Amino acid sequence: MNVLALFILSLVSITLYAEENKIEALYKLKNINGSILIESDDGKVKHNYNVNDNERFIPASTFKIPNTLIILEEGLIQDQSETIQWDGQEREYAPWNKDQTLKSAFQYSCVWCYQHFAKQVGDQKYRQYLQIFDYGNHLTGSDVTRFWLDGELRTSVNDQISFLRKVYAERLPVKKAHIKTLKSIMLSEEHNSYKVWSKTGWSGKDGWFVGYLVINKQVWYFANHIEINQNSDLKFRKSLTMEALKVLDIIPPKH
Repeated sequence: MNVLALFILSLVSITLYAEENKIEALYKLKNINGSILIESDDGKVKHNYNVNDNERFIPASTFKIPNTLIILEEGLIQDQSETIQWDGQEREYAPWNKDQTLKSAFQYSCVWCYQHFAKQVGDQKYRQYLQIFDYGNHLTGSDVTRFWLDGELRTSVNDQISFLRKVYAERLPVKKAHIKTLKSIMLSEEHNSYKVWSKTGWSGKDGWFVGYLVINKQVWYFANHIEINQNSDLKFRKSLTMEALKVLDIIPPKH
């Protein structure tokens, strides 16, 4: 390797180190333990903080991303506006206590809605989909209605982004129309200069915010996992991600 190449490599390393320090400062300021990975679509730019490739966590409601595709592919619901009839059971989270659609169930992280469909999918089918999707550790557990909440399914920040890439590129063994439906209900923010497709998740101490954004025709994937020690920590799943995207100059600081 010549001197110029070594110099350029050195500059890149210094820049990445400085940017990781900025992200670390955000987490320490909020007293949050976590890890985040942000990648460009071409894979040439990767920003990470505290990422351990061997560390996997319960996916919680981020599993609604593949689960939505499974439900659609199995023909258990036809589109995002079809009614999912409320079972009449009162739950602590008021938005769940009414009829839902696939769109509202996704956006409100309606656990009972997806549990209703999980019973119909069944464990064997889930295991097959986890294999062909190459999602997480491919495991379910003893309860088909809870394996993504407190069962054996685990995923890492790298796993999350790997799957999001397949979603964005529509490279999954399901009908393209189902992926487009998923993308429609994943769209969470629309600004003048960029859009965000995302999903939060929470189970026990595992908190997530994962997704991708498109800005100036460039795609960036993100996966943020944080330790939830109290309910007030939940807001940092998203806020730390968005702040990290700003300090990295991926999105404008004013947003």
